[in-house]
Amino acid sequence: MKRSRSSLVHQVTYAAKNPHKIVPHLRRLVRDTWFRLRTRDHVAYYRAVMKSDTAKDPEGAVGSHTHRRWLALGRMQFDYLVEHGLKPECRMLEIGCGNLRAGHLFIDYLHTGNYYGIDISPDILMAAQETLVTHGLQDKLPYLTPVRDLRFAFLPDAHFDVVHAHSVFSHSPPHVIEECFAHVGRVMKPGAWFDFTFDRTEGREHQVLREDFYYRTETLLALAGKYGFEAAFMDDWERLPHKQSKIRLVKKPLAQRPLGGADIGLRADGGMA
Repeated sequence: MKRSRSSLVHQVTYAAKNPHKIVPHLRRLVRDTWFRLRTRDHVAYYRAVMKSDTAKDPEGAVGSHTHRRWLALGRMQFDYLVEHGLKPECRMLEIGCGNLRAGHLFIDYLHTGNYYGIDISPDILMAAQETLVTHGLQDKLPYLTPVRDLRFAFLPDAHFDVVHAHSVFSHSPPHVIEECFAHVGRVMKPGAWFDFTFDRTEGREHQVLREDFYYRTETLLALAGKYGFEAAFMDDWERLPHKQSKIRLVKKPLAQRPLGGADIGLRADGGMA
């Protein structure tokens, strides 16, 4: 997509084609503005968003507005990872595990105790516990932990074979993504890989309501390289019925990692540099 979703032209055109979405959008705008005024940073702001959305519908809060779609998106993520290297013996860290849309399948597939899910929202993790009960997965002993940031300071070195983040960076400004890249390598084993999705744009990088962020592929590839990862765009994911794109990072040996690199951050006008 080349047109910025934050542009006035796009918004007017979209509203003209979807008049039934105007009132819900305005409600979301008012709510989100209120949350931004009352919170100290993006993570606290988005935690408030998730609390509000989860109270209405936990499955809707993770982007699935029907149970059928919730199941389908979870299955899509699971099948893709299994086809691309996930094994039952792998130790897996899922960033932004939500209410276990895909997590319930990962937990069932992996050996007992091998799944670790984290999320910034305690409310959605309460819903995740309900998902465990619904699917009878208590004996698999998954770890579900609320977090304040993406520094992973409480996790051990070189512990995970696989890291997964679906629809996390699509809601994250550049500094949150950079924080993750700067620290996640420490908890990954040598040769471990990290799959994440993102909203891709071929034009100007932008955000909508501080909830949805659009990045160029080359921006994220360069940022990953700065922190010592080999990064690859997963072309075959594009053939699946999902609007986001996917990148895989592989942890490189320390001797191969570059030093320094330019930071990526928000411009003064609210865009991305």
